[in-house]
Amino acid sequence: MSKSRLPLYLGLGAAGVGGYYLYQSGGNVDSAKARAKADAAKARNKLDTTTSSTTSSEELGERAGAKIDEILDTTSSKARQTNERVGDGAKESLDRVDRLRQDTARSVGAKVDNWDRKVEEKASEAKKSVGGWFGK
Repeated sequence: MSKSRLPLYLGLGAAGVGGYYLYQSGGNVDSAKARAKADAAKARNKLDTTTSSTTSSEELGERAGAKIDEILDTTSSKARQTNERVGDGAKESLDRVDRLRQDTARSVGAKVDNWDRKVEEKASEAKKSVGGWFGK
C-alpha cells in the first residue's frame, strides 16, 4: 500500500525551521522561540497590510465560479471539436489495422502451411529410408 508522504515532508520542514532558529540563536531554545515568534508576527503584520478586504468573499466566489464555468465551457467545446476530428481518423485507423491483421494472418497461414508440407515430405522420406533398414 502506498502511504502519503505529506507528514514526512511537513515534519522535515518543521525540523528544518526549528534547526534554523536554533542555529541563529546560538543553541539557546528560549531565544530561538522568541525569534520565531517575532518573525511570525512580522510576517502576519506584513500580510495584513498587503491584503485589502474591499471585496467580499461572496463576490470573489461568484467571480471564481463564473471564471470556472467559462473555462469548462471552452474546454468542453474544444473537446467536442477534437473528438469529432479524432473520431473520423480513429475509424480509418481501425480499418487499416484490421486490413493489416487480415493480410498478416493470410501470409502467416500460407507460410505455416508451406512449412507443414515440407515437414510431412521429410518425415515420409525418413520413414521410407528407415523402413528399408528393417526390410519393410
